[in-house]
Amino acid sequence: AREGRRLHPMLAGHQVSWDRALGEVAERIASVRAQHGPGALAFYLSGQLLSEDYYVANKLMKGFLGSANVDTNSRLCMSSAVAAYKRAFGEDVVPCDYRDLETCDLLIMVGSNAAWTNPVVYQRIVAARQANPDMRVVVIDPRRTTTCDLADIHLQLSPGSDGFLFAGLFEFLRDGDYIDRAFVEAHTEGLERALAAVGDLVLSEVSFRTGLSLEQLLEFYELFATTERTVTLYSQGINQSATGTDKCNAIINCHLLTGRVGRPGMGPFSITGQPNAMGGREVGGLANQLAAHMDFTPQDVDRVGRFWGAKDMATAPGLKAVDMFRAAAEGKIRFMWIMATNPAVSLPDTELVRRALERCEFVVVSDCSADTDTAAYADLLLPAAPWGEKDGTVTNSERCISRQRALQPLSGQARPDWWAITQVAHRLGHQAAFPYCSQADVFREHAALSAFENEGRRAFDIGALAHLDDENYSELPPTTWPARAGGGAVRPFADGHFFTPSGRA
Repeated sequence: AREGRRLHPMLAGHQVSWDRALGEVAERIASVRAQHGPGALAFYLSGQLLSEDYYVANKLMKGFLGSANVDTNSRLCMSSAVAAYKRAFGEDVVPCDYRDLETCDLLIMVGSNAAWTNPVVYQRIVAARQANPDMRVVVIDPRRTTTCDLADIHLQLSPGSDGFLFAGLFEFLRDGDYIDRAFVEAHTEGLERALAAVGDLVLSEVSFRTGLSLEQLLEFYELFATTERTVTLYSQGINQSATGTDKCNAIINCHLLTGRVGRPGMGPFSITGQPNAMGGREVGGLANQLAAHMDFTPQDVDRVGRFWGAKDMATAPGLKAVDMFRAAAEGKIRFMWIMATNPAVSLPDTELVRRALERCEFVVVSDCSADTDTAAYADLLLPAAPWGEKDGTVTNSERCISRQRALQPLSGQARPDWWAITQVAHRLGHQAAFPYCSQADVFREHAALSAFENEGRRAFDIGALAHLDDENYSELPPTTWPARAGGGAVRPFADGHFFTPSGRA
């Protein structure tokens, strides 16, 4: 189990104590901040972190160091879906759960090879298909993948043409009057702008753009139009595109036009690419968001600042992943702490990333692996607890918070990330704001913040979990949000209310 593990802190190639390592981190942060300002600091986080790790890192940087330069490798997989949900619904809320995959009559899988990437979910779909012989499955993918084995229809469209496919569907639904007018009029706005954006997209143009025949298009469009209980499950094939957000919205719009949101067995369902991408978003792990689904509006900055007792709140979004490394390559970011990810391999333009890591004055890497491409550029290496030694929570694609319980004791001097960040916060003089003795302490604060001055303004509310004692936290069963204090589980948007200023999608 220890082969290839990072088991001790290493500073400039020499093994040091945790106290020495953490003192060095705090000194470097304080020095860079004093000489160059908060904007010269950055944290690059990961969907492999637990929510408690994420929360403490985000709080330290955005609340007490005064910078929003916190981003995550979830930027590479989920940010398009997040932006689209916020644009459509006013908040980053996945409106479906996995049961919808079992109760729908039509499942459309777009840009997802779930058989490989989400095998447990895929097996649920296979079982649902066996239980309901009338269920139809459409796979939309330029490739023929293992997932196609399940498909009634495989639409092998031209790469990157999904936007035309769903814009054409939107036009088809309009022309054929497959519109839920009561839902559209009561609960949405902007239909005319959406129709104008699509224009008069004729089938022949869609066929030319997608490489699909008119017969294939009509079969798919008529199937969508006439099957109410439809789920569109989309993943990286949609998200990882220069126009990924617009493609997500093209899918969502087809569901809004037909009123297929907020009810069982239907909805636009973005399936996450990493273990805890959603948990990271809940605590504000992206550079353009604050904690608990709040943004950088003056009201939200004030609200989070008062809750944290923070005197140096970041007031504007920070640098996103690629921009963060570009800034480091230009000498603008001088301290970077990278946790549980390997950007020298995983980020686009690896030459830029390597230049950034070489130029950055001080690079800290927290990882369980001893040797990664990124670790080669680190000034300080910290031994992090891997998945099997971690204890805390994660949130999956269906908004379900689950307990991650350690399978074995910590190896060597490996420690949880929340602990290391907390200890640095103490050395920076913030003991009172970071009083955590356990991951349960962190979770309770995270849950309390989600409910703080919420009153239904934000869908993300797990206030019901804010007062769990250590034993109940330890035994927490899988819990789907929203989980408001005094309220039962509620399907998002079941009442037709959305989190836009007007309350309309």
